[in-house]
Amino acid sequence: MTETGPEGPADKSTPPPAPAWDPVVRLTHWCVAFAVVLNGLIVEDESLIHIWIGYAAIACLLLRFFWGVIGTDEARFTSFPPSIAAAKTHLADLLAGRHKTYRSHNPIGTWMVYALWGLLIVVSVTGLMMESEPFPPHADSAFQGFLSLFQEYERGHGHGVDKVVEEIHEVAANMVLFLAMIHVGGVFLEQRLSGTRLVRAMISGEKRARPTE
Repeated sequence: MTETGPEGPADKSTPPPAPAWDPVVRLTHWCVAFAVVLNGLIVEDESLIHIWIGYAAIACLLLRFFWGVIGTDEARFTSFPPSIAAAKTHLADLLAGRHKTYRSHNPIGTWMVYALWGLLIVVSVTGLMMESEPFPPHADSAFQGFLSLFQEYERGHGHGVDKVVEEIHEVAANMVLFLAMIHVGGVFLEQRLSGTRLVRAMISGEKRARPTE
């Protein structure tokens, strides 16, 4: 389909940018990515800053999930439903040199997104269960009451449950790092195969393809 602008048809050698990611999607994406790198590779486990980075990541995830329901078309979950058949077709198209620009996540990226979100939920929940005193004494009493539910569970079930929760937390966190590395590699591979500048799209909000010869 030929896109036209105010001055006529777009230059065929330079495909026009396609709107992709709104500011909320970009902000939550980079904040969560930054939190994963900090807590997974740099910050000491069980330190206070590790805990606060975790809470910031949870807040960003909740915002992204909320935005996935009421946000822009590209951000909504209905725009990128997981489909094995679509992922196979997308992979075959890439290998055959055929390219389609997706305004939301492509079918392969969709599976990675949901896998990462699922693991991040596990990391978040187990992190909350592990932490007993993440806030100072004058913190909001309602939130302290919420956390006391986890503390009461820990006291009633002993060290064995604590150890299991800690192991689940660590395994899920390591899986997040592993999938994140695959995700980054996949992004650069798709950029090379398709010509769409995916990293720039998550910064500028627009998907641009390389100029055609």
